[in-house]
Amino acid sequence: MLEDFSNIHDMRFVSLRYFNAAGADPDAEIGEDHDPETHLIPLTLDAAAGKKENIKIFGTDYDTPDGTCIRDYVHVTDLADAHILALEYLQMHKTNQIFNLGNGNGFSVKEVIENARKVTGKNISAIESERRPGDPAFLVGTSDRIKKVLGWNPMHASIDDIIQTAWRWYQKKDKPTVNVRHAEQRHRLHP
Repeated sequence: MLEDFSNIHDMRFVSLRYFNAAGADPDAEIGEDHDPETHLIPLTLDAAAGKKENIKIFGTDYDTPDGTCIRDYVHVTDLADAHILALEYLQMHKTNQIFNLGNGNGFSVKEVIENARKVTGKNISAIESERRPGDPAFLVGTSDRIKKVLGWNPMHASIDDIIQTAWRWYQKKDKPTVNVRHAEQRHRLHP
């Protein structure tokens, strides 16, 4: 569709394809928060924080080293960098591009949970459950093309780094904060 639209309207595009955006702003200003939550890392952090009793592992009999699904997680900061590179590319080139944004390394469900235990220092209870219909054993993207063409390179590729930033934000998100700018403005108006 993008190619057709590009031809009809003389518009250029860069399409970025990725699977699991994960982690949080390293300064813990913004992070992942869905309702309802369905993503593995936030659900695991919910269990670490005591908001859930456990984390479910859907299938332990896949053809993978530990029997659980392997997925590619890409840190949100790395994704933001890729978007900036894509916009810069569009400003300088007249060709359309499609890039995969993958970490290149997959992490199993059990690896994610174990790393979350290490990062949080919490004993996260994991319950083995039946497979979910349609879940493939292995989904990992390659980023060779965007690395070659745009020079993109993930800076937060380790699952530890991804979970550490998510946990830092997770701990901060439920704490009340004061909007300093608003408080300063209020003080100026009502000293």
